[in-house]
Amino acid sequence: MPGRRGRLQDIPVDGRKRVLLASPRGYCAGVDRAVIAVEKALERYGAPVYVRKQIVHNIHVVTELEAQGAIFVDEVDEVPEGAHVVFSAHGVAPAVVNAASARGLHAIDATCPLVTKVHREAVRFARDDYEILLIGHTGHEEVEGTAGEAPDHVTIVNSPAEADTVEVKDPSKVVWLSQTTLSVDETMETVSRLRTRFPELHDPPSDDICYATQNRQVAIKKVAKDADLVIVVGSANSSNSVRLVEVALEHGAKAAYRVDYAPEVQQEWLDGVATVGVTSGASVPEVLVQEVLEELAGAGYRDVEQVRTAEEDLMFSLPKELRQDATGRRDDRALGGRGRP
Repeated sequence: MPGRRGRLQDIPVDGRKRVLLASPRGYCAGVDRAVIAVEKALERYGAPVYVRKQIVHNIHVVTELEAQGAIFVDEVDEVPEGAHVVFSAHGVAPAVVNAASARGLHAIDATCPLVTKVHREAVRFARDDYEILLIGHTGHEEVEGTAGEAPDHVTIVNSPAEADTVEVKDPSKVVWLSQTTLSVDETMETVSRLRTRFPELHDPPSDDICYATQNRQVAIKKVAKDADLVIVVGSANSSNSVRLVEVALEHGAKAAYRVDYAPEVQQEWLDGVATVGVTSGASVPEVLVQEVLEELAGAGYRDVEQVRTAEEDLMFSLPKELRQDATGRRDDRALGGRGRP
């Protein structure tokens, strides 16, 4: 990890110094499954194993896997013919699958099953000739993958404001889907605005907001109301990590910042701060959170209270190619789901 430790000063403040540690936080089942998939592929097939895009949006995870022999590429045409390639947790469009097949690549699909569910919904609604309003961020890998399932039927709605201007051909045959890592609040505001304009707007058959996204936002809302400062561990390209900062500020935190690593915590952030809230995005390994807690302990924040709002025990099977070891026996790590906080 970059940087050095023990650099923060223990400066007295009004009140008792403490940390409110949000739970759930960190790795979700889909992220865990995807990371294990790359690790298992390296064990099974040897290095290098190629990964299209970042397997999950976290710089530390990517760096660790690179050290084990993973090579991250932007597109499958950068992968040598006949090599093994893993598709990231965010999913891919059918065109990517076809391109990999055309190059003779051995593809391992680590798409989160919750994202796969949204893909199937897009295919079904397109088959029934619905116009699909996909609530999400243009350019995000998950949105590109979902839209790629039915490009002639999908219109991306980036924000509540865009809901006021989007046009559809037939208001009686329109449905909304969403990027799984969005804010529940923002998504439902967008849906509400869309329904005002299109009263016959259809809902997806189930809530597409990822349980992990929702749980982490609920937890940080509870922490934020009592926090002078909130620190979110997560990378800049992690949509759910960035959103946790915004949710903290919207629900009472006096200040909130995102960091990749503990040494990024700044002394001035702690000026006059008695209570620090800490959480992490769904693609963040717990070791990074613990390093932040150690850094804060050096500044006097040694009293850590866990604020738990939900229990998570969901586990997903690994991609079918990785459920057995080289001898054909079922692998002991056939499930994604290391104990999550």
